[in-house]
Amino acid sequence: MLIDLLNKNRSYRRFDEGYEIKYNDLRDLVALARLTPSSVNWQPLRFILVNDREKNEALFENLAWAGLLKEWKGPAEGERPSAYVIILTDNTVAKNMKTDVGIVAQTMMLGAAEKGFGGCMIGSVNRENVSKIFGIETERYTIDLVLALGKPAEDVMIVDLPDNGCTNYYRDENDVHCVPKRSIEDFIL
Repeated sequence: MLIDLLNKNRSYRRFDEGYEIKYNDLRDLVALARLTPSSVNWQPLRFILVNDREKNEALFENLAWAGLLKEWKGPAEGERPSAYVIILTDNTVAKNMKTDVGIVAQTMMLGAAEKGFGGCMIGSVNRENVSKIFGIETERYTIDLVLALGKPAEDVMIVDLPDNGCTNYYRDENDVHCVPKRSIEDFIL
């Protein structure tokens, strides 16, 4: 059921780096993206699939991880993603397609969860460096988001929102990544 897949689809930030994600698995995620709705059916999003160790390393160095965990610098060696999908907008087709990016990113992440992968959507990207590394024409393409993917090597748990209403995620005393969520009553007006 979809709710089970949504519960499984958390933002993972630590992975079994030795687990290989095949190129065809990444291509399958793009096949899902291809089927998602697109504003005015423009279909302006493009994807760079990364599962090569050298390029993974270069990309990793240009991402920021878990901004609310100030003391944590990101996954240690051995805990880094096995693959990435860079989501770009082709500005010759359309510009500022944030709705399309969101729909596609969530669809791809659900597809990854269904395959047994975990991941994290990362918007904090050194776009200038990444454009140079991957030879991206910056006049034509905008880097919107990076999906970091791998075999999860951490527990992520949804918890009730505390009495103070703070939505900040945190790691508990057992190093479980806790994500506070509002109650359903808070969502319905």
